Amino acid sequence: MRFFYTKNTLFIRGNFRAASTGVAGGISDINTITNSSVPKNFECEDPAGYIRDIITGNGYGDDGFFGLLTAVNMKDLCIFSCGYITAFITAGVTNPNPQGPGTINIIIHSAKSMPDSAMLEMVKTVTEAKTAALFDMGYKFTGTTTDAVIVAYDRDAAESAGMYCGTFTEPGMKAYECVRMGVKEAILRNESKVVRKRPSFFIHSTIGGAHWMEWSPDSCEYYPCHFKGQACDFCYCPFYPCHDEQLGDWIDSASGKKVWACTRCLLLHHPKVAKYLKKNQEAGLEDLKDAAKDYGLKIRE
Repeated sequence: MRFFYTKNTLFIRGNFRAASTGVAGGISDINTITNSSVPKNFECEDPAGYIRDIITGNGYGDDGFFGLLTAVNMKDLCIFSCGYITAFITAGVTNPNPQGPGTINIIIHSAKSMPDSAMLEMVKTVTEAKTAALFDMGYKFTGTTTDAVIVAYDRDAAESAGMYCGTFTEPGMKAYECVRMGVKEAILRNESKVVRKRPSFFIHSTIGGAHWMEWSPDSCEYYPCHFKGQACDFCYCPFYPCHDEQLGDWIDSASGKKVWACTRCLLLHHPKVAKYLKKNQEAGLEDLKDAAKDYGLKIRE
């Protein structure tokens, strides 16, 4: 899975099996997922065609995609990462009825595979988490009339998330925590008068006890985690967990399980490699390692 964004659109690219309750939704094998910002008075007779034009206009094929539309500025997008689950959330609740522009869009990506039935159960789990978030904030409604959910997993995933994705399963609990926290943060950003430079990134960390940590390149308490002058554009590595032992290591976690650690990886912290990936957004890991080699850069501490 690879994600990036333009001024108005979040793009998620990969080789996915996905379920969508949004525009032209259903269950399908796809390569592109989008969430696009539109004007609050936006009207369109063919929203699927509108989304297709965005995708093809950026040089991607239209043979397999799911897309969402929102009145929320893409700079107010919130991205939450919890292990192999990543949630992309935009949320506006200006008015929960059809006359208002409120929409809560949630995209869940799993790096582990799941059957179609589990994807549908994940839609239910995510909706429950959204409702809990709204109640936590004092709202008296469970969502807006145009809310949508997309759940996707990598078709070439080496591991399975299991047969079920309810709130008491591992993938369900991870997604529930991402969405319950993420919807609240996304609403706060949409309602704030603060103009942000970029979407907000959060990661669920177990260092010093389980907690959510917001990352910002402007005020990172860990900078420099490797070397002065390092690039932090891909602090949330799009390849994690790559399982490439030239870059990372298997270590024992607090629970005794082996987990993938990339603390010694330098690859995407090199400014030249980060710039290469931003210019070649679908470059693979081997492409980046070759680029680092060409630049004469060390890829691991």
